[in-house]
Amino acid sequence: MRRFPPILIFAALALGLGLSPLASARDNDIDKVNGSVQVVAGQQAGDVSTVNGAVHIADGASVRKASTVNGAIELGDRTQAAKLGTVNGAITLGSASRISGEVSAVNGSIHLARGADVGGRVGNVNGAIVLDGAHVAGGIGTVAGDITVGAGSRVEGGILVDKPNNGWFHWGSERKPVVVIGPHAVVQGTLEFRREVVLKVSDSAQIGPMKGATPEKFSGATP
Repeated sequence: MRRFPPILIFAALALGLGLSPLASARDNDIDKVNGSVQVVAGQQAGDVSTVNGAVHIADGASVRKASTVNGAIELGDRTQAAKLGTVNGAITLGSASRISGEVSAVNGSIHLARGADVGGRVGNVNGAIVLDGAHVAGGIGTVAGDITVGAGSRVEGGILVDKPNNGWFHWGSERKPVVVIGPHAVVQGTLEFRREVVLKVSDSAQIGPMKGATPEKFSGATP
């Protein structure tokens, strides 16, 4: 029998999912189990959640919160939300999307397209975090994932790569995360690395103070 790490259980509980057996709508909330949820273009919804399914939010739509367990969250262009969270799934933000709070995944990648804006923290345990000309106001954090702050991106609140807790965390803990700060990117705040990483910083990037790593400089579009 597979044992899930405590963080997965806590994260799932933190998402506050409604576990009703059928989809329901209460005050524009949408809850579902064993199926995906679609918020159509231009629609306004409340809390949108599912278990064993994806959440798709189409162009121009807005939700209060989107969350899922065992599924991805995909936002189209010009979407809006207060908070996004998933366990075992990726999160993708379309161009010019706006998230006022945090974006978090336990075991999944996070990708912010050009012009996406997150007012809170972006973080995961495992999986790549990629900013493509995007903005994050509350910092970026991971344990075992790679981080790419792409060309022209901006991050306030610094970057934290935390060390794994070997009491429960094993997958990916032996591999060094790769952190890339791209051309003309800006990272304000401390870049803190509590485990060994590979840090590559463009010679045109601007970064704050560093703890725990020595950067490798590069020129051009990519290392």
